[in-house]
Amino acid sequence: MATVQTAAVEVTAKPSVRLASIDIFRGLTIAVMIFVNDLASVHGLPWWNYHMPANKDAMTYVDMVYPFFLFIVGLSLPIAVKQRLKKGSTLSLWVHVLIRSASLIVLGLILANAEKADPARMVINGNVWALIAMLGAALYLSIYTGSERGEKTHRLLQVVGLALVVAMYAIFRRTTHTGDAGWIDGSYPEILGLIGYTYFAVSLLYIPTRRWLWAPLGWLVALVTFNSLCIAKWIVLPRHLPLYFWPFDNGAMASITMAGIVTSVIFLGDHRWKELREKIILAVAFAFATLLAARLLTPLGISKIRATPTWSLYSVGAAVLSFTILYWICDVKKQTRWAFFVQPAGANTLLTYLLPDFYYFILAAAGITYFENHFNYGWPGAVRSVIFTACILAISAVLTKWKVRLQL
Repeated sequence: MATVQTAAVEVTAKPSVRLASIDIFRGLTIAVMIFVNDLASVHGLPWWNYHMPANKDAMTYVDMVYPFFLFIVGLSLPIAVKQRLKKGSTLSLWVHVLIRSASLIVLGLILANAEKADPARMVINGNVWALIAMLGAALYLSIYTGSERGEKTHRLLQVVGLALVVAMYAIFRRTTHTGDAGWIDGSYPEILGLIGYTYFAVSLLYIPTRRWLWAPLGWLVALVTFNSLCIAKWIVLPRHLPLYFWPFDNGAMASITMAGIVTSVIFLGDHRWKELREKIILAVAFAFATLLAARLLTPLGISKIRATPTWSLYSVGAAVLSFTILYWICDVKKQTRWAFFVQPAGANTLLTYLLPDFYYFILAAAGITYFENHFNYGWPGAVRSVIFTACILAISAVLTKWKVRLQL
């Protein structure tokens, strides 16, 4: 999750206006993500509060949180590319894409490998290892907004942070299934890493063809087709094909992100449909087209775990409609005060995303297991998750107010 921070964007005749709807959409998505991640440890709730297992042809709202993140990455990508090219060359843009992708993957691998660390082969246990590595990453990715006097100190802290990450990667050891010592397991890079790979894959398609109006839609159709053929077993990818070799995977994640780009083009692109009414009609038509395609592809199954096209297209349709409504409320009607509780999280997404992980690793390192044994069943557990989500959002708001920011 990644996720991508929104730059200043052009809206009609006001080039300095920031789209409030993107920040609020991102903030609402991360709030739901924090809630459902914590809710996963609560038992005894109705089935629709959990991910559907791989052997079921169904999906819940929980299965749509990750696609919404991928959609937002695509929604923000054309904006970020345009702003980056205003500041530098195409080469510098690609360097930025590579660094951002690698940073997300490195962070994801830290989160994914913490539980696999073998204390007997390392100086520290996995929870402490993850805390130090995440602290280093936070220092390296921090943004300095103070005076020039403290800029050198901030740069020094960034160097220290990078050194901590490198050191933690260097000392990491796990025990493999054969009983031998192993290094970082890159087979599953967690959500942040998956977003990093998908961001890189979609950038490979979008950036060279960004001047062609219909290119994102064409790429979306191609990716959905590829995804469908993979699920139907007409195209069989080599087993355990690593993402660093083929970041598109079976096409599902990349198609969701590309759909975000299509939506961004509808609302912000240079085309003849300039009127608000025309943009709304296009967006709604696009949403219902994806929902219809999802329905037609239902025989291929509905599953987040299997990454089927029906799952991705239903998620896209819901995301497009949700963003269209938010765009109308927040950017057309200028009604944003109602979203005060998620706006800091939407503007400071990476920090907000990592805060729950810091909390979990601190508790685990300290041996605190209270919530593993209390308030972990039924609606009391759900209330606990709501309170936890509110606390994380409040902490994010305070840190953002104190100008503590992380950005890739």
